[in-house]
Amino acid sequence: MDYATHYDVGDRKRDGGINEDSVAVSVFEQGHREGFRGYDCEGRDGERADDGQPGEDSTGEDSTEDRPDGRTDGPDDATDGDDASDDSPESDRDPDNRSAAVFALADGAGGHDAGDAASYIATTAVCERLAGTAVRAARSEPEGFDVAVDEPLAAPPRDEDLESAVAEAVVAAHREVLEYAAAAGEQAHATVVAGLVVGGRCHYGWVGDSRAYVVNAARDEILPLTTDHAVVQRLREAGEIDDVEALVHPRGNEITRAVGGSGRADPETATVDVETATVPLYREDVLLVTSDGLPDAQTEAAKLYEWYVDAGRDEEMAAVVRDRAVTDDEIREAVLSAPSLADAAERLVELANDRGGKDNLSTVLLHDGTLPPTPEDPPARAAGAEAPVEDRETLVEHD
Repeated sequence: MDYATHYDVGDRKRDGGINEDSVAVSVFEQGHREGFRGYDCEGRDGERADDGQPGEDSTGEDSTEDRPDGRTDGPDDATDGDDASDDSPESDRDPDNRSAAVFALADGAGGHDAGDAASYIATTAVCERLAGTAVRAARSEPEGFDVAVDEPLAAPPRDEDLESAVAEAVVAAHREVLEYAAAAGEQAHATVVAGLVVGGRCHYGWVGDSRAYVVNAARDEILPLTTDHAVVQRLREAGEIDDVEALVHPRGNEITRAVGGSGRADPETATVDVETATVPLYREDVLLVTSDGLPDAQTEAAKLYEWYVDAGRDEEMAAVVRDRAVTDDEIREAVLSAPSLADAAERLVELANDRGGKDNLSTVLLHDGTLPPTPEDPPARAAGAEAPVEDRETLVEHD
C-alpha cells in the first residue's frame, strides 16, 4: 500500500499563524510465499504505460513511480531474484502480499485555546488504539496466502465490529482531549476523520467537517464518503441554500459536532456521536482524507456569496463561483492527473493556496494496487447512498 501526506499552514496564516491540523498513518504490510510480485502494469484505459514498453517512461528512462490510478510506470518488481522464473504471465498472478492501514486526520478549532493540542491528541490516540485492530483483522484470514490455520487465530471481524472499533477509538480520543482541557484550563476542540483499511474495505468514522473521498480512475469520478457536521450542511439539507451557496457560505466555518471541549464534562464518561460507514476499495481508487482547508480555501467567499445572491442565483454568476471556489471536480482532476500520491498531495495544497489559502490544510492519500480492479457496476459508495439489498437488515412490522 502506498500513502502520502501533506500539510500546510495556508497562505493567509503564513505570517504568524500556526498549523492546527494533525495527521497520522500506520501501515501494516505482510508478504508470504513468493513475496511481492508488483502492481498491475496497465493504465486505466487498458493501454501499456505511456503507450511504450513496460518499465519505460516517455523519456525512455526507467521509472519506479507508482501512479494513483493503479498502473506502474516502472520495471516489474518480479524481475529480481528467482521468483521471476515462474512460467505464468505476471498479469495473471495475484500479488502475494497484502496491506492494512490505519489513518486519522484532525483539524483543531482555531477559535479555541488549544486546537493544535486537540488535533495532536486525537490523531495519535486513535491510531494507537486502531493499529492492533487492523493487524488482527488482516492476520485472521490466512487463506489469502493459501495457509490453513484455525486456532489460535480469531474469526475475521464483521464490518460493524470494525466500525464500532473506529467509533470507540474516536470516543477515547474525545475523552483524552477533555482530560487535557481540564488540566490545562483551556478549550480544546477538533474535527476528526479516522478509519482502517483492511481486506479491501475501508471502515471509517468522522466528527465535524473534515472529509473523506474516494477518487476512482477507472470511472473518472470522485465520491464523497462523509457529510459535514456543520451549519452549512444543515442549511443545504433543509433546502434553504443551494449547492453553489454552500461553496462560499459565510457560515462555512461553523461546525455542529467536535471532539473535545472545555473540560467541564467528565473525561471518564463523556461521549461524542461518531458517524461511521464501510465501503469497498478497488485497484483504481485513491482514498483521500482532507481538512476543510481544501474545500473552504476561498478567502473571498463572503463576497462571492453576496454577488451570487444579489444576481438572483443565475447560472452565469454560479459559474463564476464554481471557478473561484474549490470544487470536488477540481479535487478529482488534481488527484488523477498527478504521477504519484506525493505529487497529488502537493497539487491539492497548491490548489487551496491558489484560491486564497484561507485555513490550514492537511491531506492523507492511500492507494493499494494489489486490490481487484473496479467492477463494471460497482456498489454505491457515496455518503448517503442506499445500501445494497443484501446488506440491509430485515425489519418485521407487526399489525
